[in-house]
Amino acid sequence: MPAPSHGFICHESPGFTYDESPWLYLRRVARLCLRRAAQAEYRRLMDWREDSGGGVAMPPYSEVFRRRGYLAIFLAAALSTWGDYLARVAVAAFVLEQTGSPFATAATFAVSLLPSIFGRSLLAPIADRIPYKYVLIAAHLVRAVLVGVLILAVSAHAFAGHQQADWVTLWPLFALLFLIELVGGPVISSGQILMTDLFSDRRLYARALGLGTMSEQVNQAIGLTLGGFVVAWVGSVRGLWFDLATFLISALVITLVTNARAVLGTPSAGLAGFFRDIGEGATYLYRQPVLMSLLALSLCSAWAVAAPEAVALAYAHATDSSGAARLGGLLMAAPVFGAVTGLVIVGRWQPERQNSRLIVMALLMPLPLMGTMFVPSVPITWLLWFGCGVLQAYMLPLYSTFSLVVPAEMRGRVFGLGGALSLAASGVAFLVAGFLAEHMSPARAVVDCATLSMIAIVVLAVRWPRTALRRAVDTAYNS
Repeated sequence: MPAPSHGFICHESPGFTYDESPWLYLRRVARLCLRRAAQAEYRRLMDWREDSGGGVAMPPYSEVFRRRGYLAIFLAAALSTWGDYLARVAVAAFVLEQTGSPFATAATFAVSLLPSIFGRSLLAPIADRIPYKYVLIAAHLVRAVLVGVLILAVSAHAFAGHQQADWVTLWPLFALLFLIELVGGPVISSGQILMTDLFSDRRLYARALGLGTMSEQVNQAIGLTLGGFVVAWVGSVRGLWFDLATFLISALVITLVTNARAVLGTPSAGLAGFFRDIGEGATYLYRQPVLMSLLALSLCSAWAVAAPEAVALAYAHATDSSGAARLGGLLMAAPVFGAVTGLVIVGRWQPERQNSRLIVMALLMPLPLMGTMFVPSVPITWLLWFGCGVLQAYMLPLYSTFSLVVPAEMRGRVFGLGGALSLAASGVAFLVAGFLAEHMSPARAVVDCATLSMIAIVVLAVRWPRTALRRAVDTAYNS
């Protein structure tokens, strides 16, 4: 019987040949198994990406830093955030020391937020008329000058005597805080336009926004914690010098690393045209269901987000009056550290998955704050507020999608109006939380604000535009 010809394949897989040694056969089987396992893993990866919605992998964070000029902007923003929040704690602690009033302390935070309503809504549209580079430089320099005046005012007030201050003597400080934040109105919208121009790859933009948000949250926590210790160690005035320096550094960085780009579109001429453009931005925002829903969610969340920061000093003072500034700074930082943790998790998801889970995370966000009703110790309260911060990470897809859906020529106006409304809600929440803390208790203030947010988000979730949001996300990230 003739032997089979060379290459005749036995029908048993994976194809043993009669002239092949068993060792070669086993080695070939092993290679085939490894290849099939790799193919199966690749198919699972592709299925996961399709389930995530994009079919395109998210770029690594390292790719963000490869963009020219981003590292310098990133570091300058970090320093500026440290200074801003250190200054907030310094001024708030000074007011609490002078008045002994939790409401006056909360009013200090509110005054640092409310002027941005006017600054963002009335001054942010300047970014649609003047290149954002020049807007950023001018705003940083003017704010540096105003912080210098604030230092002189606080020093003069402290030098005048240690008698308890009243509202009349504090008005100059509040006025200066108002002006500092008012001038900062165009900075946020100009910075957002800078980021959208810097990253034409929208998934890389989402990564950069996530990285920037995480950095901002970390730097807020550093600034708040640092502010508490600085106030305890060296006093309020010296802490404000750091804030002044950060504005000067930021102006220098923008001057050196940012190019001046012409504005898009044709703004209306004159002062009347300026306000007409603001009206057009408001009309556009109102007519976009996706943008309005995202903005409404931000407004509904403001109560639960703002309450812990507003009453943290008063809560710590009620628990341990000797370490109010130190413990208050730590409590303020708890939701911030939680938000960083949440952003690390959410940042790993594709934009499509982030947005699909957005409303669910928003519904869960106020729940940890409800535990404050039992007035637990500071460490337990810190953990509860930390959990609330983790769930606040849905703000990442909210801001990212909102930014990319707006047309380039209207970004200054729409970003400014949206930011102004969000800050208005936060400012009101600060005042209400402070009022409740003074007339009831700090713990009751947090619980009541969390309850208001929960009710409002539930109502919004009933009419959440899931289909329209899905289409907007697909257009923003995949077109």
